[in-house]
This record gives sequence, structure tokens and C-alpha cells, in this order.
Amino acid sequence: MTTRTNPFTRRRFLTATGMIGAGVILSGCGGGSQSPGAEPAEGDGGASGYEGPDVELAFWNGFTGGDGPFMQELVDTFNSEHPNIAVKMTVMEWADYYQKVPTAVQSGNGPDVGIMHIDSLPTNAARNVIVPLDDVASALDLKAGDFADAVWTAGEYDGQRFGIPLDVHPLGYFYNKTVLESAGLDPENPPTDRTSYEAALETLAAAGIQGHWMSPHPFTGSMTLQSLIWQFGGDLFNADGTEVTWAEDPGVQALTWMVDAINNGWSPSDVGQDADAIALQNGQAAFNWNGIWHINSLKEVPDLQWGVAPLPNIGGTEAAWAGSHNFVVMRQRTPNEDKLAASRVFINWVSQQSIAWAEGGQVPARNSVRESAEFEALPEQAALAQQVDYLHFPPAVPGISDAFKDFDQALNEAVLLTKEPAVALSEAAERATKKLEENRDRYEG
Repeated sequence: MTTRTNPFTRRRFLTATGMIGAGVILSGCGGGSQSPGAEPAEGDGGASGYEGPDVELAFWNGFTGGDGPFMQELVDTFNSEHPNIAVKMTVMEWADYYQKVPTAVQSGNGPDVGIMHIDSLPTNAARNVIVPLDDVASALDLKAGDFADAVWTAGEYDGQRFGIPLDVHPLGYFYNKTVLESAGLDPENPPTDRTSYEAALETLAAAGIQGHWMSPHPFTGSMTLQSLIWQFGGDLFNADGTEVTWAEDPGVQALTWMVDAINNGWSPSDVGQDADAIALQNGQAAFNWNGIWHINSLKEVPDLQWGVAPLPNIGGTEAAWAGSHNFVVMRQRTPNEDKLAASRVFINWVSQQSIAWAEGGQVPARNSVRESAEFEALPEQAALAQQVDYLHFPPAVPGISDAFKDFDQALNEAVLLTKEPAVALSEAAERATKKLEENRDRYEG
């Protein structure tokens, strides 16, 4: 049994943010376009600046980790350049954020601007927590060709855009060069396909090293399993999010591969939360599939020799899990046109500073910034940005993240060796299918 230390709480429930956000239902039912005040605002969406009276904007987010100071610096710079707009940033843990925002909006005390993960946009749009931002996208001349298709499409719900993508944060492949070298493997050329990856794990095992610690927890085991399902040619849901498909053969192959890593001695049998990441840092493991935010964490470890690359292709199809932070504007009980205009100016301005945000450990959402020389000068982020054309997001369906509770349970049962992968996935799919049916009534009724 491995040590259950807990240093990365900020990201732990990244994949569960949508279901947390579903907890409070605002007045009105159905898509945001059916509710008063949801129509896009007139004007240029903030492209030409703000010349109105002094306003203060409340900006809430969950950047409690290493990226927080980067966003605070951007806010401070914005305030210094816009004397008639004062942005006040409030930061809280993401779990608290997704509980507090709907309640605050319902009571008329919500923030003006916020950040939401892309999988939480449909739920909050359907429940009138956030308003459409089509005017902002138009003002910034943002279009599908400016972004990876997956992240752009995922920001829409019910025919309208509710998020302006700031970044994508994909799962990446981190490796400990010292451990590889100690087992006689090339530290500068880590394995990148199934054959070479499994061969490296066998070599490591022969040297007494369990090379890849399989996490049974949502963070990061769920991200790993999702990536593997896509790599094996499957999906989690059908295209419109009405059916669960993770129990089909690709899902069984993916989860079986994770379980086989334990049975083959490549991984411990009971990996504690975050122990996979710690094992890489401590030289107990060679490989760790973790998020791009892990880059700055590893840079803080003295004398650690490490590298990062796109995920190895285990299943035959290039694919990787990713999240995305999106700017949103909250619905106000009594809309203030000056604040709405100022909010759009703020979103516009930060969107243009995405190279500075990339330094905080993110991949810019804009193709032009991602392809710039400035971004290429960030080698770790640039390495993971190579995956941008094959990143995946859930379908834009309200409440779809509720189904991930069952997905995560299947992962936990199989990786802890209490159920066979096929059984765990099938039972989870049956439960999740019922939740999808209930949510269709709940959000569309």
C-alpha cells in the first residue's frame, strides 16, 4: 500500500466540476436563450474599449495554485491600464466555487465575470447562471478556424456561445530521466507506443522499479482511462450525449490495460491519491500521466531530471484528455450595461495576453499564440501542445458530468482489483444511463 499524501488538492476534482455546478437550479428551465436577459448585448463586445463611468467588477475563479499569481498579475496590469475599471479578483477552491456561484447568482450577489471549466458550461447555461457571449466572440473576430475544433465546439450550448476559451490543459507524459537511466533505458528517448512502453516497463520491473503507478482515483486515473478509451478507438458517450458507450470493447480494453499493469508488476496494487505524482518525483517510478499544470510543480523539485511529452499511443489512435478554462459572464438580477461593457473589455484584454497565461502552465487556446515564437520558447508547454488536434471534451449536455461519478467508480473498482473491468464498466454504464435520462427531464422539462 502506498502513502496517501495530498499536495495537489486544487486540481483533484477538475473532471467533476460540472456535477458540482449542477447543485443549485435557478429559476427558469431549458436553454439560456429562452430566459430574459440572455440575448447578446448590443455594441462591439468591448473591442473598442470602455469609456463609461467608473465601475468595479467582481471576478471569481478557482486559481488557488501556481497559476493564481499569474492571473493576479494580469488583473493588476489590466487595472493599471484601465483607470475607469477596477477588477477585484476573488479566489477559492474549485469545489467551493461551483457550489457558491449558482447560489450567489440566484440571490443577486453573483460575480460579474468568472472562469468555468468547459464541461460545466452547458449545465450553468441551461440553469441561467451564465449569459451568452456571442457578441464577444464576434467583437474579437473569433471563429472556429482560430481554435482547435474540439475546444471551440465545446463552448457552445443550445446554438449559442457561453464560453470564451482561455486555454486548454491536456494530460501529458512525464518521465524521470534518472530512473530510466538507472534501468539502462535512454533518458532522452522515452517510449512512445505500446510495444516500446510495455518493453520499458518490463525492463524497469526487472530492475526492481514499478514504472507506472496506476491511480484508482479520478485525479489522475480517470483522465488516464478516458485517454486510453479514445486511443483504443472508443468514446465515453455517443455524439449527442444521450447514450453511455464506455462499456463497449474499447473501454474494456483500456481499463484492462490499466489492470494488467498491476497484475504484471508494473504498478503497485493500491496507489494513494497523488502518490503516482510523488513516486515520479521521488525516483520510485519512471512514468506519470498528469496534467500540464504539473510542469511548474516539477520545476520546483531540486535536482530532479525530468522530461515531458505527448501521451504514448497505447491503443493505436492518438488521443488525450484535456480540460479548458473559459471566461463566462454571470447573469445579473438587474443587468448593469456599464458593467457588462467593462466585463467584455476585460475578457477581450486578458484573451490577448494568453502568452503570459501560458507561462503559468497552460496551452493558449488561440492558434496564433500557440504557434508563436514566444510560445515555442516554453518547451514543456509546447511539447504538450502537440496534442491539440486530438484532444477530447465531453458532449455539450447539461449535467453530463453526473455520469462521471459512475465512471470513476468503475475505474476504482477495477484498478483496486475488486471487479473485472468489463463488469465494472457495464454496471457503471447502466447507472449513468439512468442519470442521463433523469437529467434530460430535469434540464429540458
